[in-house]
Amino acid sequence: MTEIFSGTMAEMDLIERHILMLKVTKEYQPVGIIRLSELTGLPPHKVRYSLRLLERDGLIVATQDGATVSERYDGFMADLSERLDEIVDRVNSIRDKIVVE
Repeated sequence: MTEIFSGTMAEMDLIERHILMLKVTKEYQPVGIIRLSELTGLPPHKVRYSLRLLERDGLIVATQDGATVSERYDGFMADLSERLDEIVDRVNSIRDKIVVE
């Protein structure tokens, strides 16, 4: 793959990781960093980074017992699903412009 797409793929990996953190947190809440690391197979520093960003965005709440999802979870996931549909449509539109001979 060319350098043109390396940033795009890295961003997609990060989004996928954040979604995983949200889903696993919802299922096992309250849950700490070590447990999330065990459940997801991700190193603790990546879990910590994702949780920090999700907390900043108001999607995760840090409690004494561990992370929980906020009341914004359901709305965010619904909005995310719509946004991903838009991205798929956009990718398909770009793909339609490719001429392969």
